[in-house]
Amino acid sequence: MSWIHELLAGAGVGLIGGLTSGFMGTSPGGGLVIFCVLLLGAEQHVAQGTSLITQVPPTGLAGVRRYWQSGNRSPLPWIVWIGIGFLLGGAGGGYAAAAASDSVLQWTYVVYLVALIAILILRRGREDKSSETGDRGKLPWLPLLCIGTLAGFSSGFMGIGGGLAITVGLAAGLRVPQHQAQLVSLVFSVIPTNIPAAWIYWSTGLMVGWPAIIGILAGLWVGTDLGARAANGVSKSVLRGVMIGLISLMALYMTHKALT
Repeated sequence: MSWIHELLAGAGVGLIGGLTSGFMGTSPGGGLVIFCVLLLGAEQHVAQGTSLITQVPPTGLAGVRRYWQSGNRSPLPWIVWIGIGFLLGGAGGGYAAAAASDSVLQWTYVVYLVALIAILILRRGREDKSSETGDRGKLPWLPLLCIGTLAGFSSGFMGIGGGLAITVGLAAGLRVPQHQAQLVSLVFSVIPTNIPAAWIYWSTGLMVGWPAIIGILAGLWVGTDLGARAANGVSKSVLRGVMIGLISLMALYMTHKALT
């Protein structure tokens, strides 16, 4: 593949990943793993390394700005406790992934996604209330630390950024309003908490070529802004429904990859 083809393919991957990230309020890793494998023909480890490396620059900044302008806020204590857990979990996940086979990573990815779908469906009927702890910013530190650790480990082990775990953990587990949970998740696409995990993949050469990396970064910047703009115009029930649908498609695709 020539450099121009790599650049264009990377831009397509980044745009799709960014749209998904901005709309669902997740870091773009999950979609990037899928589409790196699909469009660039990368192996699982290479796709995951590429996903993590392209999340180091603050590509989600435009998406954060859109959520912020719509009145959503991310309390600092939430960011601190989730961030501490993310750093700890990310390094452990990166080292564990380096020792695992492609098949193990793919099946772990499938199980992880199915678990998130189950949590979203079970919690879907509960309505977020403005009087709950989510709007006051008073959430216990231990659940936040646990959410961050799980998000970090999933980021390092599966290259998915950890945004899904943060969004689902806050919205379904701690009943934070959906738009607010998505903003908090996107904040971690701006703060480079995945550097330890990305360095592990980088140091072993598990990434695609630089033209594709540049294309992905450009696509992410544009796509995240467009996705966040669309998300702010729909209800929380629509956001949850789209999230369940997209995660289901990702799980089906990864099941297909693991079986072939």
